[in-house]
Amino acid sequence: MTNSPQETAASAGDPSAASSSTASKSAAPHVVKVRAPELIGRRWMNSGGKELSLADLRGKVILLDFWTFCCINCLHVLDELRPLEEKYAQELVIVGVHSPKFEFERTVEAVDQAVERYQVEHLVLDDPDLVTWQAYTARAWPTLAVIDPEGYLVATLSGEGHGAGLGEIIEGLIEEHSAKGTLHSGDGPYVPPPAPETELFYPGKVTALPSGNLLVADSGHHSLVEYDSSGQTIIRRIGTGERGADDGDLTSASFSEPGGITVLPDDVAAKAGYHLVVADTVNHTLRGINLETETVTTIAGTGAQHMVGAIDNVVGTYGELGRYDGPALDVKLSSPWDVLFVPSTAEVVVAMAGNHTIWSFDPEAGAIRLLSGTMNEGLADGDSENAWFAQTSGLDLSSDGDVFIADSETSAIRRLDPNTGAVSTLIGEGLFDFGFRDGPAAEARLQHPLGVRRLPDGSIAIADTYNGAIRRYDFTTNEVSTLARGLREPSDIFVLEAASAASAASAASAAESTDGTEAAEAELLIVESASHALTRVKLPKDAQRVDEGALTSNRPSTEIASGPVSVTVSFTVPAGQKLDDRWGDPTYLQVSSTPPELIVSGDGGAEGLKRDIVINPELASGVLHVTARAAACDGEPGGEIPLHAACHLYQQDWGIPVDLVASAPAELTLDLRGA
Repeated sequence: MTNSPQETAASAGDPSAASSSTASKSAAPHVVKVRAPELIGRRWMNSGGKELSLADLRGKVILLDFWTFCCINCLHVLDELRPLEEKYAQELVIVGVHSPKFEFERTVEAVDQAVERYQVEHLVLDDPDLVTWQAYTARAWPTLAVIDPEGYLVATLSGEGHGAGLGEIIEGLIEEHSAKGTLHSGDGPYVPPPAPETELFYPGKVTALPSGNLLVADSGHHSLVEYDSSGQTIIRRIGTGERGADDGDLTSASFSEPGGITVLPDDVAAKAGYHLVVADTVNHTLRGINLETETVTTIAGTGAQHMVGAIDNVVGTYGELGRYDGPALDVKLSSPWDVLFVPSTAEVVVAMAGNHTIWSFDPEAGAIRLLSGTMNEGLADGDSENAWFAQTSGLDLSSDGDVFIADSETSAIRRLDPNTGAVSTLIGEGLFDFGFRDGPAAEARLQHPLGVRRLPDGSIAIADTYNGAIRRYDFTTNEVSTLARGLREPSDIFVLEAASAASAASAASAAESTDGTEAAEAELLIVESASHALTRVKLPKDAQRVDEGALTSNRPSTEIASGPVSVTVSFTVPAGQKLDDRWGDPTYLQVSSTPPELIVSGDGGAEGLKRDIVINPELASGVLHVTARAAACDGEPGGEIPLHAACHLYQQDWGIPVDLVASAPAELTLDLRGA
């Protein structure tokens, strides 16, 4: 995730010990100990109702995870932390510090639901006012901080991919404090909440099967549920219900938080060998389901997460960083969220939420390609190689064959040409602009929409998730209105066919209409995720017009000078690793801005972690977008990287609001990894 509500000039790295890319060759010793700030928030969660302090956690290695539940990168880190939680259960206490971006994420109910939905099995500190966030000078979601058993801050890290490095830090602290007698092994303060017993558990998406029945992604139960055509009676469940990635028959196969589902036409299905394509989100794969043989197979992805800029994203090929187009099982994917078969290309469009792109999968050839996007997070229209997305989450087909996209982190609805990958924006302004406002599309605001569906009249319905509403965009008037509100995190929409809706209606109400279908024709089935339910909503004859304002994320600005400014990203290589320079400089820095004219020169991407830019003196403020990556492999500094060494990519995006002040520093230092 690219955004941050606060910036500081502090840096835990040591640029003076840097290579040409400003990445230090080995971990720098901590000469000065810094006492960790107290953990302060609205409440503690998963503690059995107990309020805690750092003193209560003394004797444990503490790992703080600053996260917000809208952020796909934060969700990736939750999965990276699960093995650490299990391995160091007796010595490690993880505290998720929930630090919201969107207004909805500040509410008690929303945080409760997020902790439950994502099965967070560690302590959570609810920090709606960013008190602890600011105390630790967090700069981006996600940010990690490590505290030793004596209460001293020993490491800070930004972004994803730090699992191996964290393991090294934790091992070292356990060894050190075991010897000192300051480590307390044993059960920590985590108290698991009671497991909810519901038919569905945070369902994600819904589609119609060839039989007319409905198939729902029961994401929280790691399975799929087939309902009758009315969405009222369960026919069967696909998957074990336990998190996993096993292929097999419909009862033994397993999924991990599956998302979108699309049905292949009969001729395509016959050649491909399966009828359905499922986005198996947390497994980073696509799965194929054959309804005749009742089997599930993996059809795309390796099961590992695609890391932007990594040299091992393609099986058997190191150093390949281009736009992938090849065998679907040979490339890593990143949190595919939704899928949609497109007749004009005979391919399945994939909303790749994890790296902010759109991919296209050919089921007959078993091939997949990057269709649109740069893997930079933001909102930028243009051709396939210049468009920016932000957590693509929902797909549907327009009447003319284009693809509508719910681009959740920009609170936007986009339109994609599936043949060329070119994209335009229908509703939305950018990463930090959201709200609940109807009216002309240019002025309308959504809040983290996850679903979009074309209505019979050609307009589109939008699952405006964080506003708890179903919105409508009318192409004829270019206006947005509200169809329904008061829903709990709607994530998808299905238009009920007249026959299905009529069969669910009462005989009395059906008799009141002239043909028994009048009411049925105006009905939607909503995947109301936080209610664990499918909810029927009748379309009103007159839509509401709501204006509760346009909002922006509350992000204190950083003051910098106009004119020449130096941007430096500090990176400390973890112990036991070395920079992977086998294919040149393993670091990369990209800098851009909103508005684009904020940077006069020096923008763009290049190797190295230092950049000199020139800021436009005619502007007063703006946002700097900075993306940094560094690659390291297991091995000792100065030595050769072993043939089959494990390699690691460290990456982070920042969105930095800046105010231009003549007396401010002419430099900006960011910390990718300091330990």
